[in-house]
Amino acid sequence: MISLVEAQEIVIGGCEPVAPVIVDCQQMSGRVVAQDVVATEFIPPFDNTAVDGFAVRAQDVTTAGVELEVLGVIGAGHVASYEIGAGQSARIMTGAPMPRGADAVVMIEDATVLSPTRVQINKPARVGEAIRKIGEDVRAGDVVFKSGALINSAGIGVLAGINARKVMSYPKLRVAMLSTGDELVIDGSELKPGQIRESNLTMLSAMIAATGCEVINLGIIEDDEQKLEATLRDVAQRCDAIVTSGGVGQGDFDVVKIVLSRIAEMQWMQMAIKPAKPFAFGKLATSDARVIPIFGLPGNPVSSMISFELLARPALRKMMGHTKNLMRPTVRAIVDAPMKRKQDGKIHFMRVFGEFGDDGRLHVRDTGPQGSHQLASTALANGLALVPDGQGLAIGAEVEVMMLA
Repeated sequence: MISLVEAQEIVIGGCEPVAPVIVDCQQMSGRVVAQDVVATEFIPPFDNTAVDGFAVRAQDVTTAGVELEVLGVIGAGHVASYEIGAGQSARIMTGAPMPRGADAVVMIEDATVLSPTRVQINKPARVGEAIRKIGEDVRAGDVVFKSGALINSAGIGVLAGINARKVMSYPKLRVAMLSTGDELVIDGSELKPGQIRESNLTMLSAMIAATGCEVINLGIIEDDEQKLEATLRDVAQRCDAIVTSGGVGQGDFDVVKIVLSRIAEMQWMQMAIKPAKPFAFGKLATSDARVIPIFGLPGNPVSSMISFELLARPALRKMMGHTKNLMRPTVRAIVDAPMKRKQDGKIHFMRVFGEFGDDGRLHVRDTGPQGSHQLASTALANGLALVPDGQGLAIGAEVEVMMLA
């Protein structure tokens, strides 16, 4: 057996970022920029008001109760043709450009309209009050996003705000997934003796999509070597990575294992963890000189889920340009119920549910049966506790938890 760290070095270290592409800024959410984004415009592009109110000269409003002439109304998107002089003001709407001469805005709530052309200001004004200055958020020439930055929804707004309509970005991966098994039923029909309902592909499809990838679901592949080889070679031309479920154990003679051993450079691993001990990683060369990573997950659903989290997910993130936080975050937690296990030389990943207590610490307890086939208890978990080799952990012990949500 090898350690999880060794396996991660093989798998994650064996994957490289895919070639960047030009992406419309509106499609950048969840993507990583591949080169620095430099602002060519200011945000805001001009001095404007942060509130509805009256644009004034602060020197005219040093005390409450001052009356001013109102020259007009300035709406957002409109520029005043006049300048604010001594004893004058202008009604102004949020976002509207500041008129020349004014250096403060008094909120409408702090004013009394006396007539269409007269207003009483009921509080002193300060220079710069309620004004959003040009370039206050972003200045032309600023590096807004460095290469490797992850763009979120606010980031899309920034890109639009500086008119960065097209961005050099790492693309979303196209990930093909498949499974084998004559016992699997996927069409909702009545189960026959010896059959079970497919769940792995359904689960993995959601996990791959949540990683930020596009899913090509090939479904259940029949046990025909020639058809499987043709399917794999065909989909390799259309995808960036392949995920398989089942047939990676030492005792397995699954058709996927047979075919992959023949057409790809594969490494069949046994890791010192439970569940998810077996894992396969390989590379399949395509006719267009690309190399497609293959992640072979075990068939038991919990093992499949955990091995995806520990190995495939961080590798896929690296391929999409992520350089930080490839793995999910971990937190030191307090054990609220005994976590029993047997000594076997492995790290056990126990499904747990955690909540923050009054002490500000995360408190966890297992979600139920921990068998590698028992997915129902996994569905209740928001973390995986890394229980070290030994007899388990007692109430009050600390444990490292990888957060899933």
